[in-house]
Amino acid sequence: MITEFKRQTPQPEYDHPREERRLDGNPLRTTWNHFTNDSGEVSAGIWACERGSWRIAFAPNKDEYFCVLEGRCRVIDEQGYAAEAGPGDAMVIPAGFKGVFEVVEPVRKHYVIVERG
Repeated sequence: MITEFKRQTPQPEYDHPREERRLDGNPLRTTWNHFTNDSGEVSAGIWACERGSWRIAFAPNKDEYFCVLEGRCRVIDEQGYAAEAGPGDAMVIPAGFKGVFEVVEPVRKHYVIVERG
């Protein structure tokens, strides 16, 4: 069955970055998960977040593709390289990535997460 985001109204899930990871603010993050496959390895949906920043550390089996719908964000690696994304921009955060996720302007994005078993 095809999953059409525009025909779904999943319940939002709310959270904040863990306290020990926060760098700036305590941004509210909202996730509308539209799809999870039977094995739970792939999920896709829409994610929104208020301005702020926090440290991220991806598991060695987890990759995320995302495309920004509105707002601006930066992903900064441990060497200080900053990749910025605004409306229409897309990027992949690779498995094992460590760095900082910064929401420069309130952001909404489509995401696809792959977590290999």
